[in-house]
Amino acid sequence: MAASRLQERYKQEVVPALMKEFKYRSPMQVPGMVKITVNIGAGDAVANAKALESAVSELTRITGQKPMVTRAKKSIAAFKIREGMQIGVMTTLRRKMMWNFLDRLISVALPQVRDFRGLPRRSFDGHGNYTVGIREQIIFPEIGFDEIDKIRGMNISLHTTAKTDEEALRLLELIGMPFRKN
Repeated sequence: MAASRLQERYKQEVVPALMKEFKYRSPMQVPGMVKITVNIGAGDAVANAKALESAVSELTRITGQKPMVTRAKKSIAAFKIREGMQIGVMTTLRRKMMWNFLDRLISVALPQVRDFRGLPRRSFDGHGNYTVGIREQIIFPEIGFDEIDKIRGMNISLHTTAKTDEEALRLLELIGMPFRKN
C-alpha cells in the first residue's frame, strides 16, 4: 500500500519543519492528521425522499466511502422535523482515504470555487481542529453538473493531534491548505 503524495510530503517536509519551528524533541510530538469528517445536511429529505438518496450517492462519489445516514436528535416543529427522521449523511475518512481526499480538496476542488481568496483562519475550535463549509458539491470533479438534482453544501472537519490552534494552523499551512493572507 503506497502512501499518497501528500502523506509523503508530510513525512519528508512538514515533520522536520514543525520540529524545528516548535522545538519538538521527537517526531512523535509533531501534530498530525487524525481524521476528516464530511457532512451533508439534507433537510429537504423531509419532503423529498429522493434527496437523501442523492446526497448518499454524491458523498460516496466524492469520498470513495459509503456514508452513514444521520437522524434528528430532537423534534423541531418549525422545520417539520420529528425525532429520528433521516436528515443528513456523514462519513469519516482515516489513513490513506483521508490523505487522498485532502490532496483532492487542496489541489483540485478548492481552486474550482468561484472568487476563491483563501480559507478563513478563524475556523479553528480551540483544540486544533479546523472546519470549513463548502457551498457547492459540484467543485469536486466526481460530481457532474448534469447529474445533480440540487446544489448542496457540506461541512468538512479536519481533526489533528495539535494541542493549540497555532500549531494546527501551521501544520495545515505546511501541508498546503490555501488560507487567506489576513
